Order: sequence, then structure tokens, then C-alpha cells
Amino acid sequence: MNATLIALAVLPVVVLLLYIYIKDRYEREPLSMLLKAFFFGCLSVIPAIILEGLLSIFTPPFPISAGIYTGFVVAGASEELVKLLMLYWAVWRNRNFNEYFDGIVYATFVSLGFACVENIAYVFQAGDYFDALQTGTVRALLSVPGHFLFGVVMGYYFALARFQPQQKVANLLKAFFVPMLLHGTYDSLLMVPEELGVNEGLFSGIFMVVFIWFDVKLWKIGTRKLRELQAYSQQQNDEGASQESSFQRNSSLDHIDWDV
Repeated sequence: MNATLIALAVLPVVVLLLYIYIKDRYEREPLSMLLKAFFFGCLSVIPAIILEGLLSIFTPPFPISAGIYTGFVVAGASEELVKLLMLYWAVWRNRNFNEYFDGIVYATFVSLGFACVENIAYVFQAGDYFDALQTGTVRALLSVPGHFLFGVVMGYYFALARFQPQQKVANLLKAFFVPMLLHGTYDSLLMVPEELGVNEGLFSGIFMVVFIWFDVKLWKIGTRKLRELQAYSQQQNDEGASQESSFQRNSSLDHIDWDV
């Protein structure tokens, strides 16, 4: 395996893993848990491939409907479902999942584990070295950040489900459906022109403009979700510190001699 191609496939994943790790300001997650989440994300590729293969059987014969079906159902629904199940299995009951921002940290590690394996597969399945470089570069700029942002959104609702138990089911459903819809839109904007073929140049150009707009919008959504859960986590830590201080003050009263 060529070292340059491996670096091209893996480096964007590493950069985003470090980025989200640094963003976890209040209580960094144990390395063992982060590796577990990443490993579960890598494993999620296997059931995703099986599910995608089964769903591909029902792909409609018409180009536009085929592109939309592939984007939303084959790719979006399959991949986001298995990532959410792996995320739940890996961290839901773990004691280290103890603040809002942890939801985004663990979800992005799962998503980037999936993206890492998928990236390596795409790069090394390319026809020749030049195609592999081109594929790796495009995926580094688009696909890996896409999975990262889907993970941010999933982690946002996953954390709300964990720490707002009265809305657990609703937020778990959102942790699936919202990333799935974003993923489906993202993929469909690329797949519909591909299904239409090279003779539809103007239509493909319009789709590319819409895709660029959506990509920018997706980054704005992701960064907003990051800020919101950072604020929630800060509030959690502030409340925890206040309660601990109050407990220490009250405990200190136990040592006062009240005899006159």
C-alpha cells in the first residue's frame, strides 16, 4: 500500500479527530473510550455495506429518482442508522458520558471511524495512482468533513436524549432522522447529476451550485450545534461546581462544636 495514499485517506480523519478533541474543554474523554468509539465506527462499515446492498435492489430505474433514492435511503438511512446503533452500544450506559458535549465527541469519533475505513476503501479501489490521488483529495475536502458534520448533528440530539430523559425517544429519533436527511440531501446533490450523465451539463452545474450552498449551510449548522452543547456543558460544570461548593460548606458545619 502506498504511504502517500494511506496518508491522504487517513490524515483528514486525524485532523478532525484532534479538532473535536480540543473542543472538549471541560472534561476530556478517556483515550480508551475514544478508541472504542472510533473502532465501533470502523466496524459499522460492515453492516452498512450489507444493508446498502439489500436496499440497492429496490433502486428505481429513472435517473433522478435513482439518485434521490440512493442518496437518502441507500446511503443516508443505512449509514446513519448503523452509526447511531454503534454509538448507542458503545457509550450510552458508560459513566464517562457525563456531559452534553460528550455526545458530539463520541458521535464524531464513530462517524470518523466509518469515514476512515470508507476513505481507504475508495482510494485503493481507484483505477490507477492518479485516480486514487484525485479520489482521496475530493473525499478529504468533501466526504470526510461531511461525515464529521453528520456526527456533530447526531451527537447533539444524542446528548439531549441522554440528559433530558423526558424527551429521550423524540431526541433519539432526531439523532437518526436529522443526520439522515442532511446526509441524503448531501449525497443526492452529487448522485442525481451522476445518474443523469455527462450530457446534462447545465443541470449538473445547477446541482453543483446548490451543493456548494448546502455544504456551507451544513458547516454553519455544525458549528452552531458545537457552540450550543459547549454552552450546555459549561452550565453543567458550573452547576456541578456550585453544588460541590455548597456540599463542602455544609459538610464543614459538621465539624463545628455547638456546645456552649
